Amino acid sequence: SSVASNIMNKYGWKEGQGLGKTEQGMASALQVEKTGRARGVIVNESAEKTKARLELARQEEERKAKAEQVQKTLKQPSKVILLKNMVGPGEVDDDLEAETREECSKYGEVVQVVIYEIPSGVAVEEAVRIFVHFQRVESAIKAVVDLHNRFFGGRTVKCMFYQLEKFKALELQPQPDEL
Repeated sequence: SSVASNIMNKYGWKEGQGLGKTEQGMASALQVEKTGRARGVIVNESAEKTKARLELARQEEERKAKAEQVQKTLKQPSKVILLKNMVGPGEVDDDLEAETREECSKYGEVVQVVIYEIPSGVAVEEAVRIFVHFQRVESAIKAVVDLHNRFFGGRTVKCMFYQLEKFKALELQPQPDEL
């Protein structure tokens, strides 16, 4: 008999009857399956057990997908990063460049910040493209790892590397494979 059923017995519970004045409450004691040193999962019925296992499996898949995404992003690093969805169309102000430079300087020396707003024909998330050119690739890597999927002004920022040659040639328009 479990600790929970002993406590319930102490207060007059009998097996098969529910708790409460009209016996509408729980009809069996909770059982806990230990999953770690200080963790456990309630496993009263197989449905609850299955639900918990499915949730753990979903979380593991999500973690693996994030890890693969980071690996894919870091395969071709560059000194230039592209930030998307920081602000929407028409929201670029005089302070944005300075704020971006200041925030990115936490990762290393920033050479240049270029803000490119696409007038029309693209999704709101794609309309403002902020390019940050770092002195070193290592700084850009740190920035991508830290800034990708970060929240800024109620938006989820997308951050990726951008080819240095395209940046220097001012080829700032989105490519078909980016949209």
